[in-house]
Amino acid sequence: MIQKFAIYLVSVLFSNYLHANLWEEMSEPSLQPSQSIGSYANGCLSGAEALPLNGEGYQVIRPQRQRFYAHPDAVDFIVTLAKELHQAGSPNLLIADMAMARGGLFSFGHRSHQTGLDIDVWFRMTDEALAQPMLENPKAVSMVDIPNYRISNEWEPQHYQMVKHAAQKERVARIFVHPVIKEQLCVHENESIDRSWLRKVRPWFGHHSHMHVRLKCAVQDKLCIDQTPPPEGDGCGAELASWKPKPGDPVDKPSYTKKRKKKPEQCQALLEG
Repeated sequence: MIQKFAIYLVSVLFSNYLHANLWEEMSEPSLQPSQSIGSYANGCLSGAEALPLNGEGYQVIRPQRQRFYAHPDAVDFIVTLAKELHQAGSPNLLIADMAMARGGLFSFGHRSHQTGLDIDVWFRMTDEALAQPMLENPKAVSMVDIPNYRISNEWEPQHYQMVKHAAQKERVARIFVHPVIKEQLCVHENESIDRSWLRKVRPWFGHHSHMHVRLKCAVQDKLCIDQTPPPEGDGCGAELASWKPKPGDPVDKPSYTKKRKKKPEQCQALLEG
């Protein structure tokens, strides 16, 4: 009886939390001009644009989540990236979470993705378009053998090309991937003359089945807060080695919850109309 009550209490609290997230109740973009407001993990988005669910070289997965909105720069970035990769012979990209209609905090899944400048692109690619049931409930493919902390047999040259092509775009601020994937990219570029794009590729646990692309704030968005640029260098030396778990450490760090911060006052207006 106690166990059943505990399960019930958790479900009620979780349900109330979801209901209390007003950002998820905003089903349409605001009518204001497009603008990212605040920081990636504490902000909102006015005048969002919806990424078409199907385009040349890509499909949007889990569309029922309504997380396919973004700043117009991000929509243009994905459309352009997918088209260029597709025309170069790459399979279709699967685009996952971007932002909600007015940005803000998701009830689950991410702390960032709040200003329409974060984009998750799965490493799983498809040669043919996925049918609707598969789009709504797709299966991810990990590029990392987590227990052994090494690249998996799923990793192929097309994944390297996808990350490199994205990182070479001027408007990209960062791309988050699992440390093992970053290590593999460093190996790929071992004898390359220009390794500067590797600076943008940042190791982060949990990102073994997708790359998380983060764009810079648009120049005209004066209320948007950019992240501090990555450290100088390609990040392939001691910095990357520091991410390798020591004996006894978890092989992939769990997610954690941070205390919510007060949003910029301009965000409140987006919840009121």
